[in-house]
Amino acid sequence: MGFADLAKFGSGSLVGAILGLVGGGGSVLAVPLLVYGVGVASPHVAIGASALAVSVSALTNLGSHARAGNVKWRCAGVFTLAGIVGAAAGSSLAKLVDGHRLLALFGVMMIVIGLAMLRRPRRADQADVRLSRATAGHLAPRLLGFGFGVGALSGFFGIGGGFLIVPALMAATAMPMIAAVGTSLVAVAAFGATTGVNYAISGLVDTWIAALFIDGGVIGGFAGVALGRRLSRGRKTLRIVFALFDAAVGVYVVARGVLALSHSGEDAAAAQASVLTAFSLSMPSALSASVS
Repeated sequence: MGFADLAKFGSGSLVGAILGLVGGGGSVLAVPLLVYGVGVASPHVAIGASALAVSVSALTNLGSHARAGNVKWRCAGVFTLAGIVGAAAGSSLAKLVDGHRLLALFGVMMIVIGLAMLRRPRRADQADVRLSRATAGHLAPRLLGFGFGVGALSGFFGIGGGFLIVPALMAATAMPMIAAVGTSLVAVAAFGATTGVNYAISGLVDTWIAALFIDGGVIGGFAGVALGRRLSRGRKTLRIVFALFDAAVGVYVVARGVLALSHSGEDAAAAQASVLTAFSLSMPSALSASVS
């Protein structure tokens, strides 16, 4: 295994460790690491590999939550089915977007994620909520609407979307956060797989890069969970530090993307306008879905 392969494996390990240590939001570092750290030339190839890695990571963690009874399977099913449609639409749209513009928009999303992670989660208290004939009229439309919207964002940016899925499930059903976390893993796995397959159909997935990134992520995830248990008292501080770091990286990614667009001959003002538009559209959904 050469240095380049070690870098891909190491990047996957780092993302997996962050996910295990601080939870949702960590996977958003995957694309910048692959593009700027490892040197993957195409942002689309980086997104394809990232999406598959996120899917495998979610499946790895789903088992423990299912055994603990933290998964609301019927709610997960409705939310995920709608989200798969959204993820397919979002990822199809992303493939049509210029790579540099997509990176700039991705940077905006990183900033939004970082800001959202600084907010404390909302509390919900309906631990016994379940989707049934009696509750379908109220719950199903909310699950379908939230699922499609979050799935579209997840597919467009090639991220797991856990930082949005968890609060969206809580908003739709008022389920407790621990149940939302467990239930969200079903959606994260499905959205990532949908995006990855969509990119693979277009020849935008390098299976070797994806395999190295996934293997590193699994190992890093176990390490992150173990480290998180030892540092449980300082986990809140770690999450704040990571949120600020994530937002700072987002600023860098936006700057690089806009600069590349201006060098490629695209009107820089138009590029900046599209980034600001994306920021204004995504900020309310992220902040309203996060907690107070």
